[in-house]
This record gives sequence, structure tokens and C-alpha cells, in this order.
Amino acid sequence: MKENPYQPYVATIEDTWYETVGDRAVKTFKVTLDDPEARKNWSHRPGQCAMVGRLGIGESMFCISCSPTEGDFLRFSVMRAGKNTQGLHEQEVGDKITVRGPYGNSFPLEDWKGKHILTIGGGIGQAPLRPIVEYVKANLDQYAGLTMIYGARTSGDLCFRNEFEEMMKRDDISCHLTIDIEEEGWPYKVGFVPSVLMEVNPSPENTIAITCGPPIMIRFVLENLKKLNFADEQIYTTLENRMKCGFGKCGRCNAGNLYVCKDGPVFSYSTLKNVPEAFA
Repeated sequence: MKENPYQPYVATIEDTWYETVGDRAVKTFKVTLDDPEARKNWSHRPGQCAMVGRLGIGESMFCISCSPTEGDFLRFSVMRAGKNTQGLHEQEVGDKITVRGPYGNSFPLEDWKGKHILTIGGGIGQAPLRPIVEYVKANLDQYAGLTMIYGARTSGDLCFRNEFEEMMKRDDISCHLTIDIEEEGWPYKVGFVPSVLMEVNPSPENTIAITCGPPIMIRFVLENLKKLNFADEQIYTTLENRMKCGFGKCGRCNAGNLYVCKDGPVFSYSTLKNVPEAFA
């Protein structure tokens, strides 16, 4: 991070594409920091966030949706949901944006080496899980395996679908795609993510489970992980959607006695289980 953390880096959009379309479309941006020295010194870990802005409109906090193993660029997958995100969606290749960060803690992937990694995502909640997937894929020999469960309301609401379909061709990764309601021509699973979790029936032995998605999905996923005998310490989630200023100064990110900017956004369920506000 810069000596002055309030001063943003200027970045150039190198590529963009839509993950989903519609009123709440998700657009992914691949960007590089303009300053070569800043690009060289930038260091982020899976789970961290950055403040992304368009000059003259404003800034918003987003998870960094790429792993550092992918290269010296950054990716942000942005759902159109307000003035700032609409402004970002209007940006195209070659345009300039601002980036501040990285902020927050990260998923302890070094501590998880030797374990089986299970990610359970829903909708745009897959964005903060994607860096875990990419990091583990790049270091698969250091982990006991990788299983992914991901779903959305419809096939048109799935992010990173092409990446999932490529992973489904591999025999060294277990990948499950699902939608809530059956569609003609849909070749994969049908059902809510928590139900598919029970169908997949992953073993808790030597496994870490990480989940992110709509709060109602997370609540039922947590219930089902407990039914599958996962210990509280084996379950992680991220509250990145609560991140505000990034410094813990504004106080708007609190969940109970926790401040997401200072204490998170990554938490184990053993930390959050007595904080009902975390899943509101």
C-alpha cells in the first residue's frame, strides 16, 4: 500500500466482458496500474479488496477477483447496482479508473496446504471465491484436492460459466454447477445450492469449506455443513460486501463487536457464529 493510503493509483482498463446481462448485470474488468513501480510493488492475497473509482463519480469497494498467481494485473467483477457501478459499467478498454488498496485480511491458503478445499458459491458471491480457486489450481500439488459447488437463479445469472465448464473437463478437480429452476437444454444440476451441497455430500475429513453468496444461501449452507459434521473451525466466509472505507474509520462495517475493515473481511465460522448481524 502507498505511504499515503488515501491517494489512489491510476489504472488502465485492458479488457472487459459481461458475465451476466440485465438490470443487475455483472461486468468484469481486467486492469493494470499505470505506474510500473506501483505495478511491481503491488501485492494482494485471495480475499482482499480494493477501492475502485471513476473520476467525477465516486468510489466503491470490491473484492479483487483474481489470484496473484495469474499475473501482474487486477480483475474486478462489478454488479450494476447504483450510480458508481453504473459509471464503471460505462467504462471501456483504454479508459482510466482509480484503484486504492489492497485492504483487509485474506484466506489463510498457506495454512490450508495439505487440505482438501471446498468452495460453495452463489451468484456474484463467486467473485471472492474465484481467487481461491485460481490459487489452488496453480498449486494443486500442495493441496489434497479441490471441489467447487456454484449456483445461481438461472443460467443467465451464472458468473465465470466458461471457466467452470473448462474445469468440469478435468479429472483432477470436482466441479458442480446448478440453477434453481430447470431450463430446457440445461445439462447440469438443478436445485438450490444448499441442497446440492447435501447431494454432493463432501467429507469433512481434512477439508476446509469456504462459502459466499446471498445471506439466505449462506445460512442454509452453514446449517448443512454442520449436518455434514464440519467443525466451526473448518468453515470460512467473507463479509466483503460490508467493507466501506477500508481503514475501520467510518464505523459502518461493524457486525456486532467486529469491524470488517479491521478484523476481516475473511472470518471463520467459529468467530461469526455468535454474531447474528453477520448474516443479516
